[in-house]
Order: sequence, then structure tokens, then C-alpha cells
Amino acid sequence: MPEGKIIKALSGFYYVANEDGIVQCRGRGVFRKNKVTPLVGDEVVFQAENDTEGYILEVKDRKNELVRPPIANVDQAILVFSAVEPGFSTALLDRFLVLVEYNHIEPLICITKMDLTNEQEKSRLEEYAEDYRKAGYEVILTSSETSEGLEKLRPHIEGKISVFAGQSGVGKSSLLNAIRPDLELKTDDISSHLGRGKHTTRHVELITINNGLVADTPGFSSLEFTEIEAEELNSCFPDLAEVSEDCKFRGCLHMAEPKCAVKAAVESGTLPEYRYEHYKDFLLEIKDRKPRY
Repeated sequence: MPEGKIIKALSGFYYVANEDGIVQCRGRGVFRKNKVTPLVGDEVVFQAENDTEGYILEVKDRKNELVRPPIANVDQAILVFSAVEPGFSTALLDRFLVLVEYNHIEPLICITKMDLTNEQEKSRLEEYAEDYRKAGYEVILTSSETSEGLEKLRPHIEGKISVFAGQSGVGKSSLLNAIRPDLELKTDDISSHLGRGKHTTRHVELITINNGLVADTPGFSSLEFTEIEAEELNSCFPDLAEVSEDCKFRGCLHMAEPKCAVKAAVESGTLPEYRYEHYKDFLLEIKDRKPRY
């Protein structure tokens, strides 16, 4: 039986690519019975009825999967955040980073619309970028208009499955259009009334860019920690996790425990205070979450 990769899912059809081309497939009823939903990025076994139509028979084991956007086997998440319009938010970035870390996906932070910043804004963003680089993250400052940073971004895409993710209106589609102009992905201006972008991406699709596959995904408006337990949150902050090895008590949650190395690092300025504040906010959110049965 032929095998391939799902590169697009739309209206109950799965578009499977292999060396012979793309076959439009439906899922067999067994998937619904076993509660298996094929996802973009899945490696699958399929049966071709003819050159262009077929059925998916089997979904291979996944190395990871995301719920929103619904995609599997992702190598990296390129987290696109605008410098302005909408304004840069470390709280939202940290929320994305936690979810990406929890799913064992390599993150890359991309701050775009740098051409719209004044000197003060640019300086502040460069300070944030340095904080995140010290935390172990790759950070690239870009502009779709001036092509700033695009040459640094391109090599990271090669040979990988990447998700371009971020808030609506931050310029994900514009960035992809700048990297590969023939895409002509639809973009919309920021709604001045709402202060955020309109959703222009309606489905998940893997696009070939720079010898890699990139998913331009719908923007998110809410990201909840539905799966993460309180004890797991520390490991989703690599900078906190590294420092926490010196905490006196094993399993320290860095809240009220004595001789906490994380709190000491924040007080000494080794760790950015805003990262710690976000950690505490997220921890309380997880603890206040309604129990699942």
C-alpha cells in the first residue's frame, strides 16, 4: 500500500502527498469508531482508487500533535509576534512558549513589523530579545516590508515541518509572502475598532518553502493549559528549570518554599522578573482549573 504525508485537511478531505503527486482521500469509518482524527502532518498508509482519489487506511505513530492548530509531527514552531499593531506581549509569548515546550517542539521567536517601531520601541524590543536569547531561545527581528531578518529566518525553515503561529493580525501571512512572494496568501489590515487582525487563514495547510514545509495556521485568541499539571510547568520554562536545580527542596514550585533558587535569581536580577511573574500566573491558572473527569 502507498504511504504519504497529509499536507492539507479541508471539508472532510485529506490531501496526501507522496512521490507520485497528491491524492484526495477520505478517512475510513474505522477512524471515527476508534476516535482517531487524521491531522495535517500525519504520515499515513492509503489506498488509491485512481490517480487522484483514495482512502486513508492507517495513521502512523506521531512524535507530537497540537490541538489548535490541528497538526502533527511538527519540528519547530515559529512564534510570530508583532513589535506594534498589536503591541508586543511577553505574557502572550510566554503562554505560547509553555505550550510549545510542553509538546516537545523546538520554538523560534520571530518579532515582526520592526519597520513600524520608533527608536524607543526598538530599543525595548532588543532588550526583550536579549532576555529570551539568554533563556536559550533563538530570536529573529524581522520586517515583511523591508525584508529585515528574512535571510536569518530562511535557513531555519529548510528541511523541517514548521508551524507559523501567533495572535491574529501579527503578520504571519505577510511574512510568508515576503519569504515566498508567489504564495500570495490573503492578508487583512488590523481592525481599528477591535485592535486586532481579522482571521485570514481558514484551514491548516503545509506549504513548500525553502526546501521545508510550513503551516500557515489560523490565529489564536485563547490558549489554555488544559493538559499541563502544576509540577510540569517548571520544565516549560527552561531558564527557571536550570536555576531550580539549586532549590533546597525537590519539587519546589517557587512560590512560598524556603531557600528557593528561582526566587533568589529573580531578586538578584539573573532571571527577568516578568518571566517569573508569568510563571506564577500560569501556575495559579493551572491550580484553579476545574478538575477533569
